[in-house]
Amino acid sequence: MQNTKARSNIYALLSRVLLQELDEKMLKMIKSDENILDFFPMLKEWKPFKEEQDSKLLEEYLNPDFVNLSLLHLIPYETFYTREDQKIETGGANPVTDMYSAYNFMVDFEVARTISADHIGVELEFMHHLVEIEIKAFSQRDMEAVRELKEIQSEFLNRHLLKWAPMYLINVKFEARTPLYYDAADMALEFILSDNEYLAKELNL
Repeated sequence: MQNTKARSNIYALLSRVLLQELDEKMLKMIKSDENILDFFPMLKEWKPFKEEQDSKLLEEYLNPDFVNLSLLHLIPYETFYTREDQKIETGGANPVTDMYSAYNFMVDFEVARTISADHIGVELEFMHHLVEIEIKAFSQRDMEAVRELKEIQSEFLNRHLLKWAPMYLINVKFEARTPLYYDAADMALEFILSDNEYLAKELNL
């Protein structure tokens, strides 16, 4: 169960970092938590991260980099990578919508500042949501539900995230101007691949 809680926390962290700009509260949390900092090895050694005030870090370094990677130069949406016309499906025909609905997952577009449900940050948040339901099922000793939820997680990774996110994350690593987003992309890429292997092993796939 400790491993499952760790998986939930990592999905939540990656979702938050890739979904919207950091605010001072989130930046302070990253700076003060050694466990989180271990996931960001280049950021931890970055001179501005250690020396600049948080407000300057956000305004002059981190948030402009987020805008560059998520809004200007790269496109963090599944349908851009999987549709032949490279158009983003913003309506009900989006391929993730049915799975979200089936597991009571709602996308708050205003908060997330996304135009579509298949944004990488939202898909990672959905994985966090599924793992949290698994934790609840385990606490209720419903092992059949635990296995079913692992199967759903594996299905979502293979039908969605793994089909396109590696391409986006590799591009982020190439384009990132700050260690935060280089490290986040590197961590996300490694984690979704290793989590898929973990689930396959758990399910004897």
